[in-house]
Amino acid sequence: MAKSYDGRKKEPITLPVKFPLLLAQGTEGIAVGLATKIMPHNFCEIIEASIAVLRGEQTNLLPDFPTGGLVDVSAYRGGARGGKIRVRARMEIASRRKLIIRDVPFGITTGALIETILKANDLGKIKVKKVTDNTAKEVEIVIELPTGVEPETTIDALYAFSNCEVSISPNACVIIDDKPHFLDVNEMLRISTLNTQELLRQELEIRKQELLEKILYGSLEKIFIENRIYRDIEECTTWESVLATIDRGLDPYKKDFYREIIQEDILRLTEIKIKRISKYDTFKADELVRGWEKELTEVEKNLRNLNRYAIRYFENLLKKYGAGRERRTEIAEFDVIKAAEVAINNAKLYVDRAGGFMGYGLKRDEHAEYVSDCSDIDDVIAFTEEGKYFIKKIDEKVYVGKNIVHIGIFNEGAKNLTYNAVYLDGESGTTYVKRFKVDAVIRDREYDLSKGTPRSKLLYLSVNPQEETETLSIKLSNTCKAKIKVFEYDFAEIDIKGKNAQGNILTKYPVKKVELAKKARPKKVEDEGPKLFGNGQPNGQHQA
Repeated sequence: MAKSYDGRKKEPITLPVKFPLLLAQGTEGIAVGLATKIMPHNFCEIIEASIAVLRGEQTNLLPDFPTGGLVDVSAYRGGARGGKIRVRARMEIASRRKLIIRDVPFGITTGALIETILKANDLGKIKVKKVTDNTAKEVEIVIELPTGVEPETTIDALYAFSNCEVSISPNACVIIDDKPHFLDVNEMLRISTLNTQELLRQELEIRKQELLEKILYGSLEKIFIENRIYRDIEECTTWESVLATIDRGLDPYKKDFYREIIQEDILRLTEIKIKRISKYDTFKADELVRGWEKELTEVEKNLRNLNRYAIRYFENLLKKYGAGRERRTEIAEFDVIKAAEVAINNAKLYVDRAGGFMGYGLKRDEHAEYVSDCSDIDDVIAFTEEGKYFIKKIDEKVYVGKNIVHIGIFNEGAKNLTYNAVYLDGESGTTYVKRFKVDAVIRDREYDLSKGTPRSKLLYLSVNPQEETETLSIKLSNTCKAKIKVFEYDFAEIDIKGKNAQGNILTKYPVKKVELAKKARPKKVEDEGPKLFGNGQPNGQHQA
């Protein structure tokens, strides 16, 4: 309570709440140097968690949104600072040419969602024919697909390129004792539950006091009327003598009351009307007092067993208001959808080997060679004759350097993609063979396939999506001292190692030529032929 505007009265500035509305409704706000973002939670689950707190059990409160949808809470961290949740719209495949969105992510309107879908379509990220908003009481957004577009692929693309999936970072910051505190929602619930228990105790204490006063006044009234004390005051000539006469009439009974009888109690007796005295019913008065005494006994019992009383309070809330407030948002775990994997190939990758450029904006009349279809968000990997390689973001036209041996779309998620290489170390003159995978790379950084010494050279390179191995024919220089100048080498003889590995020695003699002797075959699919890569050669082989 605080003083009113003119200081004459008091008014409430805080109204006690016995239910954690902050957790039920959620909130978001920002102040000077501080911000808060608390997710809404399910009514029934909050009550069940409050009961668990009173029973000394652990709680795990998870967000529930009135807009429904799906939520991944694997990184929620109880809503504490640093956590994250991912929310998705619920979609269903109505037919091979139609998708229907039934729920929208929390904080997103149907209009905003449709706008992001149309924008992604305009940018070529996804392909949709028509989007219709049939939302009335329930959300219904109909997406019609063009011929040849798979609905399953479109669903993944919608999650990747539109607001059909959003990421939310909760930050539960609350004010406690005039100071900001960063808590998780389970701790907030515990504080709220204990606060509710304290409010219930205060309510019981107030009710206990009210009942004691009712019993006291009921008893005073009975004594006043049944003992005809009101007759004794008829002869009194002053007000003081009236009060004194009533007080003397009550003296024999004062020891039975729970507190001392004060002048205000006596004044109330003088206010009883004659009509009430004439119609006074002792039996009804006794019944009324017994009812108050029975309720008082129950109140005192609840005060002694406050924890049980609080649990019963929450159980009654759940029973009275829980119907129809079931969870709307489904808890699920989502796979991380990589945009590059679901993006539609809306462009074509070209390379100008003579000029050293690559990109989807090159034209054939610029001496550009077609490599493969691509999307405008892909990464490109390129190997040069000097044994260098790098990853670059695709663009309309990017300079990558001359002497390109291999260029193609880089797929970081291709776990079985293996490179088989033969290179000459420029310092020692030794030729090495190696099998390696390209992972954990930094974009635009140059890497060495070889040992990195001057005059090193890449003699052979093949790209193998299923860890294939091939057999090479090696021809040595005619002037070298080696007795055997032509021999075969099978890549199956060496293991796959890291991209920084030196590799195994193939020969210390000068190599004249490296040729493919036997084509590689996949390990897992024996009947499949060699894969075709961007340069059009089987198995992505590149020979010096």
